Amino acid sequence: MAEETGEPGPSGPLLPALRPVRVGNGFEEALEQILQVVRLGLVPAGGRLPAERDLAALLGISRVTLRDVLRVLQDQGLVEARRGRYGGTFVLPRTGPADGDELRRRVAGVDIEDVLLFREVLETGAAGLCASRGLDDEGADRLRTALAATHEAPLPDYRRLDTLFHLTVAELSGSPSLTARYATVRATVNDLLDCIPLLVRNLEHSQQQHTALVEAVLGGDEEAARAVVREHCAGTAALLRGFLA
Repeated sequence: MAEETGEPGPSGPLLPALRPVRVGNGFEEALEQILQVVRLGLVPAGGRLPAERDLAALLGISRVTLRDVLRVLQDQGLVEARRGRYGGTFVLPRTGPADGDELRRRVAGVDIEDVLLFREVLETGAAGLCASRGLDDEGADRLRTALAATHEAPLPDYRRLDTLFHLTVAELSGSPSLTARYATVRATVNDLLDCIPLLVRNLEHSQQQHTALVEAVLGGDEEAARAVVREHCAGTAALLRGFLA
């Protein structure tokens, strides 16, 4: 990570675009906001982002979390860290329109906000039904097994097993209509997710939320189950908006 120089960063022009993130999805929402800053050109190519301490303060996150965010941006070729007296995190020039054009082709005709909203409605409904209705022993075993599979999944298999976990929750809700509609919207969500990188920090966070969801469902806590799913969907939505909006 780049050494900070103590010089003030260009935080003034960024203030309208950066705000404290909500508790629960700090990494995802901070990544979304900084991606927007870069994509909007608020820091031009070759320009330096604010110093870590200033960015962390603007976003209301720890510097550890911020460094994870900046590492993702470096891995995506959007910024680079430079050391020394005049070091910092600098925005790299775009290499060309090909990647952007490909993303636009893949998401053309998709109303991302509508898809994300519908997904949240279906998933919170399914989780609430599972918790309020209760699961029999077979259903509880299926849910635990689906959760364990995501914990043990190699990275290339994660998205498939994550999808199976969420489909299991939908099926256990007891509503075939809800399950069918969720399968449809999840296919669209997966198409969008295929346009962005798998981020280990996000996957670890998702796994914590999955575990909390299973505990809430098996504990019969409908309110907690719905709250966990809303937070989980908000994290995914922040990443998709950051990379694709």
